[in-house]
Amino acid sequence: MSFDADRHKREERAGYNLIAARYAEGAALRASLNAALLDTAELHPGQSVLDLASGPGVLAREAARRVAGGLVVASDIAEGALAEGRRRAAEGAILFAAADAERLTFRDAAFDRVLCGLGLMFFPDVPRALAEMRRVLKPGGRAVFSVWGEAPRAPLVDCALQCIRRILPPPRAERLSPFRFGEAALLEQTLAAAGFADVVIHAHALDCAFASPQAYWQAFRDLAGGAAAGLSRLPEAMLARLGEEVAQELAPYRRGAGYALGSDVLIAAGRRV
Repeated sequence: MSFDADRHKREERAGYNLIAARYAEGAALRASLNAALLDTAELHPGQSVLDLASGPGVLAREAARRVAGGLVVASDIAEGALAEGRRRAAEGAILFAAADAERLTFRDAAFDRVLCGLGLMFFPDVPRALAEMRRVLKPGGRAVFSVWGEAPRAPLVDCALQCIRRILPPPRAERLSPFRFGEAALLEQTLAAAGFADVVIHAHALDCAFASPQAYWQAFRDLAGGAAAGLSRLPEAMLARLGEEVAQELAPYRRGAGYALGSDVLIAAGRRV
């Protein structure tokens, strides 16, 4: 099974366009993670910030509150998701620009900060995307990323994926793993190889609670991006079955009447010299 980068991008674009409103409405689930990423970015009033893989601009809106008087640009390949973000943003607070992270349309040294929340692992050509991020950063500027930790330590995503693999036939095309940079050493090596200096990485514990397997399954579908496009093509009966069957994977996380899933997310920062 070979990997088709163009097909992958089409699926990601379609998926995030499809779930844009639900992704924005589920922002509270990731609030602590977004806050930790922005704290690591050390934002200040007046700065210019580029938020890549922004989707409906959840992270960008939080960044805009921290850089009063500055500039925040939300960018993504999913133009429908950006339109949803534009609808939700305060007038003039954020600029929205559809762009491929591997071919950014911004001038050199345009931004003080580049943010990328839960997006880096889905870029087919990561070295090229990182080179573009470094190019648009001002000297001394920082890029800050969040990525899922290793699969066994990220059940918020892994439980659903295990259930999908157990119930559905193998996909016809290879997909990029959401846990692709789950090892801190690999992530550090990748950023250093791209020319970022003073790379620092720390783990953030993202704690989420769900009342039922179906509630967890819906939350996954609202977060799943490219996977959402494929799931949307399944019959409703199969989607309902997956929502019930995932209880098998959730069993170790049963707490009382519900489920508590703590997942590791790595937050990394590097500086352009």
